[in-house]
Amino acid sequence: MPKDGSATRDSLLDATQALILDRGFAGMTLDDVVRQVGITKGAFFYHFRSKNDLGKALMKRYSELDARSYEESCARAEKLSRDPLQQLLIFIGLFEEMFENLTEPYPGCLLASYVYELQQFDSATKKMVAEAFTRWRTLLKEKLDAAVKQHPPKIRVDTASLADSFTVVLEGAFIIAKAVNEPRVVADQLRHFKNYIELLFSDRAGPARKARA
Repeated sequence: MPKDGSATRDSLLDATQALILDRGFAGMTLDDVVRQVGITKGAFFYHFRSKNDLGKALMKRYSELDARSYEESCARAEKLSRDPLQQLLIFIGLFEEMFENLTEPYPGCLLASYVYELQQFDSATKKMVAEAFTRWRTLLKEKLDAAVKQHPPKIRVDTASLADSFTVVLEGAFIIAKAVNEPRVVADQLRHFKNYIELLFSDRAGPARKARA
């Protein structure tokens, strides 16, 4: 076991994340955190200067893990197909697979929790939140641009806006699943989104559509 305090620091971050998702940042106190981890406040201040410092460190860790999750899913999709549209569908399917076996509603997205309480955070933390959402838009837009180039869609598509739709679907599904206590909502909504993308790029009208063009 590490003797440099990293295990305690990780435990503090884990406890803080669970508390924020349950109560919000404003509703969480340092007493709650140290009580859950089982350490003293003095031990807490060895790792973090303040509650805001803790919140910033947690967002840094979360955004890095979030970026890694995208990269790993993207790499797997690219390994399974060379076609950009198929890569995109596989990518969405991997997230669908991730959530389809939940037995409890997903606790939620820390990024969204921070957005709900942006006034609680400093400019550096707000910047990390904005960059995380922008990263998803940028990376998904690249995939969509490649798919549009190789498979012209049925209607004109704003790829940046459509890239945002993935996040909108995911975040909205988290909220509904938690509100109605139905874990499968997240996977179901991702499946709807995947179907939409597939239909958007399919050309079932054939020669008739080309004749009208």
